[in-house]
Amino acid sequence: MSTLLCVPIMVRDHDSALADAEQAKLLGADLVEFRVDEFFDGSAATDDSLKIVRLVSQSPLPCIATCRPTWEGGLYDGDDMHRVSLFERLGTAAGRDEHPPRYIDVEFAAYSRSANLKQKINLAVDHSAQQRSLSTSLILSMHDFEGRPADFNRRLLAMKAEPAAQVLKIAIRARSIRDNLELFDVLLHKDRPTIALAMGEFGLMSRVLAPKFGGFITFASLRESSGTAPGQPTVTELLDLYRFRSIKPTTKAFGIIGWPISHSMSPLVHNAGFSAIDCDAVYVPLPVAAADRAVQSLASSPLPTASQPGDGSFESFKATVMELLEHPRLDFSGCSVTLPHKENLVRLALEQRWTIDEASRTVGAANTVRVERSPDNSVVAVHVSNTDIPAIVSCLTSRTNNAIEPLRDKRVAIIGAGGVGRGAAYALASMGARVSIFNRTFARAQLLADQLSATPSKGQARKSEAHDVNALPWNDFDAQHFDVCINCTSVGMKGGPDSRRSPITFAMEPSQKLPGSPPPLEKIAMDTVYTPVATPFLAEARAAGWRTIDGVSMFVAQAGLQFEAWTDRPAPRELFERLVRMKLA
Repeated sequence: MSTLLCVPIMVRDHDSALADAEQAKLLGADLVEFRVDEFFDGSAATDDSLKIVRLVSQSPLPCIATCRPTWEGGLYDGDDMHRVSLFERLGTAAGRDEHPPRYIDVEFAAYSRSANLKQKINLAVDHSAQQRSLSTSLILSMHDFEGRPADFNRRLLAMKAEPAAQVLKIAIRARSIRDNLELFDVLLHKDRPTIALAMGEFGLMSRVLAPKFGGFITFASLRESSGTAPGQPTVTELLDLYRFRSIKPTTKAFGIIGWPISHSMSPLVHNAGFSAIDCDAVYVPLPVAAADRAVQSLASSPLPTASQPGDGSFESFKATVMELLEHPRLDFSGCSVTLPHKENLVRLALEQRWTIDEASRTVGAANTVRVERSPDNSVVAVHVSNTDIPAIVSCLTSRTNNAIEPLRDKRVAIIGAGGVGRGAAYALASMGARVSIFNRTFARAQLLADQLSATPSKGQARKSEAHDVNALPWNDFDAQHFDVCINCTSVGMKGGPDSRRSPITFAMEPSQKLPGSPPPLEKIAMDTVYTPVATPFLAEARAAGWRTIDGVSMFVAQAGLQFEAWTDRPAPRELFERLVRMKLA
């Protein structure tokens, strides 16, 4: 049976709740959950119960009736027996215009601690079964908004021991991606219809991939502002962005690892790409947090090696990737890796002796993982590469961008010596450009320059002329000395610490100071940031007369290369670019 899509509706009045149920049906939901815990206070139980019975009876979709108490994350703070009276009234709805809900959701903690309450709930469910061909079923639920409870397995076994529960529901707040994998295992070993979902930003994966593991129901909000649990996607996101209806047990899993990644356009383009070529795959966010100190250290740390001492960033990244690879039914087949884990990926690849391309090994940063699996789903090989590097070259040499050709002997300024900066410096130096690296921590820039200077250019023998790469002090930057300038920092990125400024200043060219003088069209400024499209860096460059290449061009180019590595099919790059520009417009 396919996983059902349910929209939870917090009931505040009859008309708006019914209108939301109609909208949920229109958007493609299979059922709705009427959360009556704010509407029902138990003080006027008979009157409130009648209103709820009327709402349930008029619902355009089958529904779950839930009155969640405050002690389990809800809003009801009345007596439990008043809730039971409500459930009894719903279960016995038998008037000409009445019918019971398809499901009643009751917390396992309440159900198990009172024999009287348990008996009344069971009688209500049994009465419904006797009165109607479509009877009410009991969902026995467990919620923990703090994390995975220490007695998780004990509670799960106790829930399974309750024969009256036709459906089991487990919802815990995920503290990492790995919590999702445990919930997938719960679904794989279920003995009846089971809902197993992770809440919070780390839990989206459990909601999207519920059909792959046979989850009975997944929940999605009607709109961003109406979610009833942290981390709920909207119905539109689940159905359109993640192609929920196409996910099945054979679906391969891909994703993007980084922190933060809520702004990433990668799920948008890759899922659309899979749809365009009819590929049985889905691409999901895979947030892997990094310790603050680990993130701060990236600006001054040496290039990664397999023997570096551990930090919170690497250990968390390693544990997540290894568990994704090793899960027997996930079919994890590859991922994109973004900040701050590009260097961690190279370090892990060296440690595990995976295949790694020369560019990634040289610059110490990579952004792509491709996994080869045998028919029995075991890992045959893991390949690590850096698609940022060829993407930068293709952007600069593309006719669409009024490219600068050839790149040999062109003077190039690289702003930033992090993962992207390393890739850009390597890419341009490999094409024979004369590269200068600027970084606020000069030692970081010098370390990269020294390493690249000892590496031969593309097509050269190992002992031939090395790259022309040097490091210069940050304050020595002068745009007039360069033909190409590439921003490889996060400065100017929406949501970043310096979103309103450019990392450097473009001095006006002398010729620009003369009225009627043509702009220096041979100069190109390129930004690797794509949110927003028009960054302060590009705005300053245009004002100084430079041609510009925005970050969307590079994003599409590197995403296209990743897509082709995973699918062995040409990437629909025009589709990628159209979607991203429409989203950012």
